[in-house]
Amino acid sequence: PVKRGLFILDNLLGTPAPPAPGAVPELEQARERITDRNPTLRETLELHRQEALCRSCHARFDPLGLALENFNALGQWREVDAGQPIDPGGVLITGEAFQSFDELKAILRDSRRLDFYRCVSERLLTYALGRGLEAEDEPTLDRLVADLDAHDGRPSALLASIVRSAPFQRTRTTEPRE
Repeated sequence: PVKRGLFILDNLLGTPAPPAPGAVPELEQARERITDRNPTLRETLELHRQEALCRSCHARFDPLGLALENFNALGQWREVDAGQPIDPGGVLITGEAFQSFDELKAILRDSRRLDFYRCVSERLLTYALGRGLEAEDEPTLDRLVADLDAHDGRPSALLASIVRSAPFQRTRTTEPRE
């Protein structure tokens, strides 16, 4: 769940979590506190988050990753973890609550749509320009997001907007053309 949550934050919402501090206890240490049974991953993460240092970061990505907990490492659906039913519900750091993966998808689609559009636009513009984005690229990025939103997120609209953008039109190659 941690890696999945971090992936969503970084690659879909464009809001990467800060790196973990050096003195963070391992997840396995929290698991060892439950001795009478095999704890679920959710229970282990809850114990891990009892540390204030851990809670500050894990509150960002654990709910996202735990919403995907019904999927195993191969992407197959499962209903139980450690002999207990999987609870995919959670509350995002922004306060939105969900009970299932489908509800999380709806939240991301509806209230986090522009975050996703900005992230994908930024990544694709970076690729198209062959360089990292700079402060002067922000107005272009804003136009790309607005165009993408106006066209209901159609990738073809984003590609066309990038090709029409001034930074792309002014890109120079360092190799001579034949």
